[in-house]
Amino acid sequence: MQLFNIPFGTTDWSKIERVEYQGETGLAFWRTQQFGDVRVRMVEYSPGYRADHWCDKGHIILCTAGELTTQLQDGRKFNLKPGMSYQVADKVDAHRSSTAVGASLFIVD
Repeated sequence: MQLFNIPFGTTDWSKIERVEYQGETGLAFWRTQQFGDVRVRMVEYSPGYRADHWCDKGHIILCTAGELTTQLQDGRKFNLKPGMSYQVADKVDAHRSSTAVGASLFIVD
């Protein structure tokens, strides 16, 4: 990843519009900032959330609260707790996330 033409700045995430997305079950709430080609998000998943699709977009994800389970299309599963992260490149391992208890994430993609 190359970061170009992004001057120094700060983000008060509480002032960024919160957009709701329906999952297969549960809800996702995104606060999104775009910096050139780089999307940065604070995402909250409600308890019982499960994504409605397999994603092949690359991400760097940091779990800040709750617990996230990410399943790869090949069946492997990984659990993130607060302070844990994962990274995956575009079109490498299709994945789908879910959470029983809810999760808060910081995502760069």
